[in-house]
Amino acid sequence: MEVQETRIQTDRVLTIPNILSMARLVGVPVFLWLILWPEFGGPKSDGWALLVLALSGVSDYLDGKLARRWNQISSLGRLLDPAADRLYILSTLVGLTWREVLPLWLTAVLLARELVLLVMVGILRRHGYPPPQVNFLGKAATFNLMYAFPLLLLSDGSGWIPSLAAIFGWAFAGWGTTLYWWAGILYVVQVRRLVTADAMAD
Repeated sequence: MEVQETRIQTDRVLTIPNILSMARLVGVPVFLWLILWPEFGGPKSDGWALLVLALSGVSDYLDGKLARRWNQISSLGRLLDPAADRLYILSTLVGLTWREVLPLWLTAVLLARELVLLVMVGILRRHGYPPPQVNFLGKAATFNLMYAFPLLLLSDGSGWIPSLAAIFGWAFAGWGTTLYWWAGILYVVQVRRLVTADAMAD
């Protein structure tokens, strides 16, 4: 009876962790609009953009923690959480590259990793496997990038605060990019092992 109850609980859609992840997804277009508003003649709204990004980071921490504590880990949550992470990273890359805060080469490096992962997901689906779960290394990479982007946004100005933000922002960006690719390589290795095991089984 207890096993059945756990199964029903983990299959629920409207759980607190899932609602937090959905709220993060809703915040993506809001964040991108705030970032790009000055480029279309609107007022500079970097403070509000930073607030949305900070709230996203808090909800990212809470949804995973609450899901584990309240035994509300669900299939939907496993999809929503990494989707929200990737969409925030992509929207930030688009916004900051458009505003020339981020160089094009860094955007290309991070997008190339996403392309590699997309190919790996396609290979897994062809062999009947679900997308790879987010591992600790991937989460650590995301956290580094989520620290880097607001700092780099804050560096878009003059004075000692933007200068300090640039130093720490680029440090987090370097670590985040390295870990992001490291996690991607581990995914590739994992996919290769599964495909090789299938080939040997046949």
